[in-house]
Amino acid sequence: MPDTHSDLQDLETSYQQWSDSAAQVLAKSNRVDVADLADSPEALLSTITPDALVIKPLYTRRDELDEPGLPGSYPFVRGSDATRDVNMGWRVTERFGDPTGEPQDPKALNAAILEALDNGVSGLWLAVGENAIAPEQLADVLAGVFLDLVPVTIDAGAAGIEAARATAGLLPDTASLSTVASYGLAPLTAALSGRPTVELADAIAIAKESGPAVRAIRVDGTDFALGGATDVQELAFTVAAGVEYLRELTAAGLGIDNALAQLTFALSATDDQFGTIAKFRAIRRLWGRVAEVSGAPSAGAAITHGVTALTMMSQRDPWVNMLRVTTATFGAGVGGADQITVLPFDAAIAPADRTTNPSFSRRMARNTQLLLLEESNVAKVIDPAGGSWFVESLTDSLSVAAWSLFQEIETKGGYRQALSEGWIGEQITTSLEARDNAVAHRTTALTGINEFPNLGEKPLGTEGAADVADQPASAPNLARIARPFERLRDRSDAYLAAHGRRPTAIMLPLGSVAEHNGRTTFVANLLAAGGIEAVNPGPLDGDSVAAAISAAGNPAIAVLCAANPRYATDGAPALAAAREAGVETVLLAGPAKAWTDTAGTPDGFLQIGIDAISTLTDLLDKIEAKK
Repeated sequence: MPDTHSDLQDLETSYQQWSDSAAQVLAKSNRVDVADLADSPEALLSTITPDALVIKPLYTRRDELDEPGLPGSYPFVRGSDATRDVNMGWRVTERFGDPTGEPQDPKALNAAILEALDNGVSGLWLAVGENAIAPEQLADVLAGVFLDLVPVTIDAGAAGIEAARATAGLLPDTASLSTVASYGLAPLTAALSGRPTVELADAIAIAKESGPAVRAIRVDGTDFALGGATDVQELAFTVAAGVEYLRELTAAGLGIDNALAQLTFALSATDDQFGTIAKFRAIRRLWGRVAEVSGAPSAGAAITHGVTALTMMSQRDPWVNMLRVTTATFGAGVGGADQITVLPFDAAIAPADRTTNPSFSRRMARNTQLLLLEESNVAKVIDPAGGSWFVESLTDSLSVAAWSLFQEIETKGGYRQALSEGWIGEQITTSLEARDNAVAHRTTALTGINEFPNLGEKPLGTEGAADVADQPASAPNLARIARPFERLRDRSDAYLAAHGRRPTAIMLPLGSVAEHNGRTTFVANLLAAGGIEAVNPGPLDGDSVAAAISAAGNPAIAVLCAANPRYATDGAPALAAAREAGVETVLLAGPAKAWTDTAGTPDGFLQIGIDAISTLTDLLDKIEAKK
């Protein structure tokens, strides 16, 4: 037999060797002795998530957890379906019926659906109701679709009951776990997001009538995520809403097994790859625990629909969204989602304002999944992340934290009570403020938005649209991550339209290019994130500053850019020259300690870690106010 005690000792010895080596590297990079490090190497190299979960820099067999069971069996961490067809993988679920500029009559939609099915789609998500498919048109829209093979999810808002009744007559009598349909009735979660919905009592009545080929209730976690909820909050609120549905269903006379069989779950899939993998594994563990406590552990398989998060989608440089949704789809697929919908790359732009051909956007979204399935073979193994020390640890941490939050909701009287008292909304608002703060300080990087923005890019949508929330699959509480910076870019576009040029600031580089290049690059990126064009006239000295400012059109903002030693010798003359030239605001690229001259002081300092939104808003105000 192996010597377990000896193995543990070897693990601890190896980990300590790594820790000692890491400490030496950290000490050298910080120019201190190892004994003077502020904390242990593990703590210094760890990452703290928005949910206050700790992501360690290294996971080893020291972090190994108990085997979480097999797919299709309690606690379902490794998958809801033990017999999933690995040749098909998850269901590639495309959404139809939204206003996109394409023909929306039933025959045209039917043709588009059949074409999509021919080209790799294996699940359908239909928008039904006002400005979408009419309930009475569903039979024509779904003509020729083999509903015993293709699961259909309905999103009908206030027309949910009519849509459910219209769909019921089209469905087969039985279905497998992978082909079960969903009426998509989501009154409890829509009550938070503000989406149109049906009365809870009506949804419960429909669920009582439903057969085994359909699940009436959709516990939609995206309603929380759209407003800014963290992963733990999305999981906890979703489970709390699911438990509320169970109570109503059983009170209406359904047995617990049948009540559990009337629920499906939707979660947002984000570009946090490992967070998304763990979240989809965690929802199954959490719901399995609910089923166990309810006395039916074998009926606790959570059917999940992953939807790429609209919150992460940007209007500016929207092509980057293709990378975001690819990562999100990978995470949801590896995490075991039963079906996935990839929103088009231009989904953050209102349909009426999109300039890209809708068929191109849809094809790119569809092919994102097909490439992962058919060329990368991501779904050939059920739960491929299972056994990863990091993924298992993160799944456990998410599950424990979400269960704790769920229990707190229960102590407040349950989901509906916590929602009506405003407690759930307050939790999400607090998380949104923290998220926006991280984005504003650029500790959360958004490519093309607050990092590497392209001022010359032509917007694909209408100017001034950063706050629109009328996109398909959205809700009135939509709070996109990029929106604070895109508001500034909208202001820049409006300024350009009014004045024929962008808001402009001039950089005043001092010394050689090698000395100031790092800071001019930083400043140009920072200003461009707010829609401000940075003019770089090349190396200057005190005598050439005035001419450079005049050549740039006498902008209201100037930024001194140099290495710290150069500020000590050339900074004061350049500052004085800029003020004499009439520049209203002169800033310094770097921290305040870089300026040592006491005769004059810059009006502000641009450095890593500042509140970029506040700073850029103030600069735009100054530029717009200049006559």
